[in-house]
Amino acid sequence: MIELEGVPELIDPVMVAAFEGWNDAGDAASAAVAHLDREWKGEVFAALDAEDYYDFQVNRPTVWLDGGVRKITWPTTRLSVVRIGGDKPRDLVLVRGIEPSMRWRSFCNELLGFAHELGVEMVVILGALLGDTPHTRPVPVSGVTSDPDLARTMDLEETRYEGPTGIVGILQEACTHAGVPAVSLWAAVPHYVSQPPNPKATLALLNRLEDLIDLRIPLGELPEDARAWQVGVDQLAAEDSEVAEYVQTLEEARDTAELPEASGEAIAREFERYLRRREPGTGPGQGPGLATEGGDTSYLRDVAGDRTRPPKPQQPGPEAVPGAEPEPPTAEGDEGPEESGDTGDSED
Repeated sequence: MIELEGVPELIDPVMVAAFEGWNDAGDAASAAVAHLDREWKGEVFAALDAEDYYDFQVNRPTVWLDGGVRKITWPTTRLSVVRIGGDKPRDLVLVRGIEPSMRWRSFCNELLGFAHELGVEMVVILGALLGDTPHTRPVPVSGVTSDPDLARTMDLEETRYEGPTGIVGILQEACTHAGVPAVSLWAAVPHYVSQPPNPKATLALLNRLEDLIDLRIPLGELPEDARAWQVGVDQLAAEDSEVAEYVQTLEEARDTAELPEASGEAIAREFERYLRRREPGTGPGQGPGLATEGGDTSYLRDVAGDRTRPPKPQQPGPEAVPGAEPEPPTAEGDEGPEESGDTGDSED
């Protein structure tokens, strides 16, 4: 039974989730939720029992010293709440964790239990995968859903994917079957530069999230980090003629495919985002999308701290973004979807 004593009634809450592992190429998705948590000073109020969902030989706990006392941090999934000030205050429920090793149905049901108790209106799951996309172009971000009505009203793609899936796909289907509106946002990470971090992909996910939930997100140093990342990759590519030629091929294919997309609608969308960020009175604590300073966070329960980071697979799930080549998941990932069979036949 989920107990949330002391947690106040939330305002128009949206749950935003990301999981390290198969669905997190370049750490782009998990870094996006970590950014939200850091910028809005989220306070952890709950953590799932690590022994219920994780194989500790795959995701090992870490030992650390606290004032000379040895302590253990267990790999798990944690939930925090951030209250956003401004003219239209609202709350975000942030879910940060690692793709579970087992019992995926129970894992999703527990998260949905929190969503129900907190009155969550929509679940947004962030993911990132490897694709044939050049690092020199804007990062493609696809928004997909299993709900035809949601796809129509929010201008999303109704997923038709079939094949291996990860916890992102399973959680989205669980939300759909539970009647909770759910959207997955997928960023495509260049497969030839897949090592984390990838701040450019993280930035693209946050920009898409802004548009989806109509919320201004403080980006901090992320835009500058994204520019520095691209400059660094440019330099590495220039040192290898074969890589440079391959990147040029990807650029030409991308430009040709997206020529019709260089429309007035796309330009207007970028211009609107630019104007939002230049609106007066949107400094710290003054406008939408910024945490209210000095707010009461005493209702949040203290839960053990940071999590460990699992080994990164080379190829995350192939959902949503064209050009990605599917690759079967690890043995642990294979077991998960079998456990999660009652969430429906359709995979995201």
